[in-house]
Amino acid sequence: MSQEILKNINDPSDLRKLKKEDLIQLAKELRRFIIDIVATKEGHLGASLGVVELTIALHYIFNTPDDLLVWDVGHQAYGHKILTGRRDVFDTNRQLNGISGFPKRDESIYDTFGTGHSSTSISAALGMAIASNLKGETQKQHIAVIGDASIASGMAFEGLNHAGVTKANLMVILNDNAIGIDPSVGALKEYLTKARVGYKPARDNIIEALNFRYFGPVDGHDLEGLLKVLSEMKAIKGPKFLHVITKKGKGLKKAEEDQVKYHAPGKFEPDTGELLKYDTEGLPLKYQDVFGLTLVELAKNNEKIIGITPAMPTGSSLKFMMDAFPERAFDVGIAEQHAVTLSAGMATQGFIVYCAIYSTFLQRAYDQLIHDVALQDLPVIFCLDRAGLVGEDGATHHGVFDIAYSRAIPNLIIAAPRNEMELRNLLFTVQQDLEHPMIIRYPRGRGVLKEWRIPFKKVKIGTGVCLKEGTDLAVLSIGNMAANVEEAIKSSPDNSKIAHYDMRFVKPLDEELLNEIFSKFSKIISVEDGVKNGGFGSAILEYAAKLRYKGDIEILGIPDEFIEQGSLDELQEISKINVEGIRQKLKSMI
Repeated sequence: MSQEILKNINDPSDLRKLKKEDLIQLAKELRRFIIDIVATKEGHLGASLGVVELTIALHYIFNTPDDLLVWDVGHQAYGHKILTGRRDVFDTNRQLNGISGFPKRDESIYDTFGTGHSSTSISAALGMAIASNLKGETQKQHIAVIGDASIASGMAFEGLNHAGVTKANLMVILNDNAIGIDPSVGALKEYLTKARVGYKPARDNIIEALNFRYFGPVDGHDLEGLLKVLSEMKAIKGPKFLHVITKKGKGLKKAEEDQVKYHAPGKFEPDTGELLKYDTEGLPLKYQDVFGLTLVELAKNNEKIIGITPAMPTGSSLKFMMDAFPERAFDVGIAEQHAVTLSAGMATQGFIVYCAIYSTFLQRAYDQLIHDVALQDLPVIFCLDRAGLVGEDGATHHGVFDIAYSRAIPNLIIAAPRNEMELRNLLFTVQQDLEHPMIIRYPRGRGVLKEWRIPFKKVKIGTGVCLKEGTDLAVLSIGNMAANVEEAIKSSPDNSKIAHYDMRFVKPLDEELLNEIFSKFSKIISVEDGVKNGGFGSAILEYAAKLRYKGDIEILGIPDEFIEQGSLDELQEISKINVEGIRQKLKSMI
């Protein structure tokens, strides 16, 4: 499709010069532009396709960037980026040194608030609206666009609750497509479903009960209708709420039919939507699938095993347990705090709870991890998926802080298996006689072993292992960094001098093994895929200082800066924890 209108839109002021009848053609061009780029460059597809008309209408009616528009999460912001001056660089989306896959304040004045985690938009936009009132800017508009999965989060309700007792000029737009990454769940989802079909019982509008003026539901693909209602609402002061019904994946048949798969589908044929086939025959499974399949295997023999995830049954592969034992596996929606404390509550009653959660999202429940789990010493098992660098999702999603932020918490055990067999054995071990809460962290993507389904073997908590003997230098790795270390040692001309230890546990450290290492080696390198400040290497240094160790210790890990997006190989190279980076460090210390 030619881009006769879109090619002339360099910012929203160009958009606002168009006749209303031209906007339908622009929507077709914008939708096709997104499809063509994402088909070859990859990214988040379905959500952005679903809000094409809404995006155009918002920038047409409101005077952005003077009026402030906040996108929740940002999965749906591709059209926004293209219309706000980033059309010609959109093919760099999510690539090293390219534009971010999420709204980012230092990228554009139209990105008013950085978002990558959900449910922040209402609070942020409310803060902006209150600030505008304080500055006397009473005509300025503040719009938060939030999805039906995100609005069910506690933080979103905190924002709504506060906004309802203010005079803030705030508009909340609910983009309701009945799906987040997986289908939305919970009582609020059922309430919204009733609203979608026109069910409006008297005095039963939860939004109006919170002192918002409620409008809708309206068809989110009816441009004329959207323009009309947004114009009307623009003239109304105070908190107002627009319920917009959209279809995730709109305009690409296969994306409409399989909304979970086409949230971020990888590469596909732009004309048909057919996913490009990759030969995965013989490749190792993804770590998340090893977790999910192993949990089902364990649950068959242990009726006390429970699985819990906050809105990531597919991403964490808890879906396997949900299919096999639906009464013992729970998707609680985008509610990380609730997921952690729910797990704690079930643990008090003798259940063995595996809480599957991305490393970056456990950050959202830090108080619950301390107050509700560790303080009460409840043996909840946190299975931290996407630990370490995650690649193209960038700074908002890298799971590089969990070791540092959890290591200070009393009672908490922290383990990181180096491969799928170690993960499998840890999952098996902790179902029996676990006395404390525990984190098991593992990376995004495929493992390193083709044959991982072996008979279970118990792991002694707090023990490491020697993977290779050496004479002059010891490398201590944690988790999947063992593979990079192994390759670096193999390619080193002095490999016979280099010993390699997989410590397996960050907490408790294997002090007996460390005593042996400190007595044998005067040079030590630690390697981790988490931040160096306060991380695994810091734990080694602390113990070395306690023993007054006189040798040299070097830490390899994530530097004290936010790492942006790029391929995993590129980001490991930047952080000097790739094979070559480790090899160069070995060379400098031998």
